[in-house]
Amino acid sequence: MVKLKKYNVVPAQIVLFLTFIFLLSCGPKRYEVTKIHGQEINITASAGELSKISDFIKPYRDNIDTDLNTVLAFAPQTFDKSGQWQTTIGNLLADESLKRSNTIFKSRENKDIAICLLNIGGIRSIIPKGNVTTRNAFEIMPFENSLVVAELKGEQIMQMIQYIIAEKKAHPLSGLSFEIDEDGIPNHILVQGKPFDITTTYQVVTSDYLINGGDRMDFFKEAVQLTDIDYKIRNVLIDYFKDTDTIAPDNAVRIRAAK
Repeated sequence: MVKLKKYNVVPAQIVLFLTFIFLLSCGPKRYEVTKIHGQEINITASAGELSKISDFIKPYRDNIDTDLNTVLAFAPQTFDKSGQWQTTIGNLLADESLKRSNTIFKSRENKDIAICLLNIGGIRSIIPKGNVTTRNAFEIMPFENSLVVAELKGEQIMQMIQYIIAEKKAHPLSGLSFEIDEDGIPNHILVQGKPFDITTTYQVVTSDYLINGGDRMDFFKEAVQLTDIDYKIRNVLIDYFKDTDTIAPDNAVRIRAAK
């Protein structure tokens, strides 16, 4: 007797196998980039076409110029980056960043920010003497950097101080002050006017650029916690200008070095 079951099973397995292969072949294909080619294409247009383009964008350009040229405040002097350990524009930016970010952070976390540290290289222009406009804020801070609050242990605050001393740059600083002796050792360290306590953790507001390793400020990598308050540094300036009639410099000494 012929065992048809045995012969029937084999064709069935073959059919299932072929069906499976067919379904795989019908599935979505995966593509991979094997070559990238770049080419510059010159775009030419007649004078009439260029005029039409210019007329089209003119209302948008005029609207932006109107916003940027709006006078927000008055500066009795020029605020710039001149200075060894601190600058007029750096003091202003750090003080306002600390003050305004603390209002937000306090309402959300019920904690106070003690220190602000930014980088002098992030300031790209001056506050000119005379009328101060929105355009000035964009020139000073052309980047989209936002403020981030880092909770740092006392050891990291000490590393921050040592970094500032080694760099010898007027990085914008607020809430922290200290003296540097003839041997380059920091003394009389104060945080918010009180003696620095290395066993305490402090809330420090800075930029997302520095949090991510900018300017080799590696002490921020050791933060206990990070809080993004979603506040652009440029907007700190704009908000300050809007709230201020006449900009007053703050010449309070943050770092004093032995001569």
